Amino acid sequence: MNDSLSKPTRRQAVTGVAVALGSIASVSRTFAQQPSMGQQPPENSNDPRTSIHYKLEFKSSPQRFYDAIADQKQFAAFSGMPATIDATAGGAFSMFGGLIVGRNIELIRSQRIVQAWRPSHWEQGIYSIVHFELKPGAQGCTLVFDHTAFPVGDYGHLDWGWKNHYWEPLKKYFA
Repeated sequence: MNDSLSKPTRRQAVTGVAVALGSIASVSRTFAQQPSMGQQPPENSNDPRTSIHYKLEFKSSPQRFYDAIADQKQFAAFSGMPATIDATAGGAFSMFGGLIVGRNIELIRSQRIVQAWRPSHWEQGIYSIVHFELKPGAQGCTLVFDHTAFPVGDYGHLDWGWKNHYWEPLKKYFA
């Protein structure tokens, strides 16, 4: 284990994503153990999928959606949990009261957010990747979303988490 306080290099981050394939299952347990995060998600260890993809419509502009994800006050408002977000490329974030932490990899205002994302109890350098692509849509904003680098068996839990901790609260927030 590296005890250095320096930022990980690109090679370390890429290696961390590969290592995350064997580690992201702990997110499921972390969310399930938090009473304020809602009911426990379904367990399905037989699902072979290792990525999540959504194409969703939200009644908001791409700018408003972007701000809800990248602005700490708005994130806390829609999620109901504390968040600290440095909305710059390379900036750190801590969401859901510190359960999820990481760095913003790419931020293109009103268009794209890419994050290296991990539960706070993972060792440094272990991340999965989340990607929000925003486009003007018929109802306001079309989100094309991908979450990659998680192991076989975690799809059901992570799918539940995105629906219950992001998509449904965001729909209420934008109503």
